[in-house]
Amino acid sequence: MTSPAPMDAILARLLALHPRRIDLTLDRMWRMLAALDHPERRLPPVIHVAGTNGKGSTVAFMRAMLEAAGKRVHVYTSPNLVRVNERFRLGREGGGELVSNEELSEVFETCERRNGGAPITVFEIETAAAFLLFARHPADVLLLEVGLGGRLDATNVIAHPLASVVTPVSMDHIEFLGDTLAKIAVEKAGIFKRGVPAVIARQIDVARDVLVERIDAVGAVPFVAGQEWMAAEERGRLVYQDADGLLDLPAPRLFGRHQFDNAGTAIAALRAAGLALPVAAFEEGLVRAEWPARMQRLAGGTLVARAPAGSELWLDGGHNAEGGRAVAAALGDLEERVSRPLVLIVGMLSTKDVEGFLQNFLGLALRLIAVPIHQDKGRPAEEIAATARGLGLAADACASLDEALARVGALDLEPPPRILITGSLYLAGEVLAANGTPPR
Repeated sequence: MTSPAPMDAILARLLALHPRRIDLTLDRMWRMLAALDHPERRLPPVIHVAGTNGKGSTVAFMRAMLEAAGKRVHVYTSPNLVRVNERFRLGREGGGELVSNEELSEVFETCERRNGGAPITVFEIETAAAFLLFARHPADVLLLEVGLGGRLDATNVIAHPLASVVTPVSMDHIEFLGDTLAKIAVEKAGIFKRGVPAVIARQIDVARDVLVERIDAVGAVPFVAGQEWMAAEERGRLVYQDADGLLDLPAPRLFGRHQFDNAGTAIAALRAAGLALPVAAFEEGLVRAEWPARMQRLAGGTLVARAPAGSELWLDGGHNAEGGRAVAAALGDLEERVSRPLVLIVGMLSTKDVEGFLQNFLGLALRLIAVPIHQDKGRPAEEIAATARGLGLAADACASLDEALARVGALDLEPPPRILITGSLYLAGEVLAANGTPPR
C-alpha cells in the first residue's frame, strides 16, 4: 500500500471538485455514501446537533459528560481552527483523540477515488470521510454537529438518531438559510425525525414557535426548554430539572452565563436520548469540558508574551449579533469581578453583520483595533474600524495581530487592559496558531 499524500495536497484537490464551498443539497452526499457502501448505516448511535450559536460548546459538554461515565465518544464538528484533524475525534477508552494525519489522509483518498472526479463540496467529502472513519472504529456514541442549516446539510442522512438537538437560533448565513429568523428556524428543524426526541434549547420566541410547530408536523418527541426541562444558574451553580428529577450541579468550566444554557441543553440531550448517566458524570463533565476560542483566556504563548505586561488576553470566535451579546455579557461579568479597561481586537468576514456584532460592546470597550483575516471573504480592517467609529467607538486599523498588540501597548493603560480578540473563528484559528497553542 502506498503512503497517503500530504494533507494540504489532498485538500487542495478536494477544493477543486466544486466551484463553490457551500452548495446545499443532499444529492451528492447520497451518491458519495452509496459509492462507499453506506458507512452512515454502520455508525454508533448518533446525537445530531444543529443551531446557530452554542453547538460546539453543547457538544463539548456532552463529550465530557459521556467520557466521565466511561463511554467512548466519536465527535464530528466544524469548522476547524488550526488543523482539519480537529473535526474528527475518535472515541477511545479513557478519552478520545484527534485522528492522525495518516488515517485521515487514507479516508480522504478513499473518498476521492470513489467519488471519481464528480462535483462534490469539501464539506460533503469531509462528512463522508468522517462516516467512513467512525464506522471503522467501535464507540458508544457519535456526537454529530451540523455544518450549516440542517435540512440540506451533509450530516442530515442519519435515519434515526438517539436525539436531535437545536441550540439557540439567530440571524446568520442569511444568504443560504433565509432572511428571517422563522426561515432559518425551519432549516434548523430539518434534522427532526419522527419518533425521535427533539431537544430545543432556550430560544427567541419566533424561533421557538417555529421549532415546536415543526416537531408537531414531523411527529418528533418534544423536549423543549421551559416546558419539558429547565436549567438555570442559582447562587453560582447549575440547577437542572426535568420529569426524571432535579440536579444541583457545579458551574460549567466554560466561562460566560450563556454556558449555563449550553450545559443545560447538553444534559437535556443526554437524558432525552435515554443515556442514563450517574450524577457524578454530569458533575465531572461540567468542570472538565474544553472548547477552544469560546471565551478562552490564553494563559501563555507567543502572543501572550507580546501583550502588555500584566494584561489579560482572551479569545472568542463569536461573529454574529447574538454571539456578540453573549460575549459582551461575559465581559460584563468579568468587569464586575475585576475592573480593567477593555480593548477589542476584531477581524470579521464580509458576509457578517459587523454593526450588529459591535453594537453589543458599546459602553464596555474603550477602544477597538481592527485586523484583517487571511480568508477570501475577509473584510478590510479599515472598513471594520470605520463601522466602529460610526457607532461611536474609538477605533484603529492594523495590518497584523502583532501590530495590534503593539498598538494596545502604546495606549499605556492602567490598570493593564483586558484584551479580547474576536469576530471570527477563522481569526481565532490564526491566533491559536500564532500563539503556539493549537487545539489538542
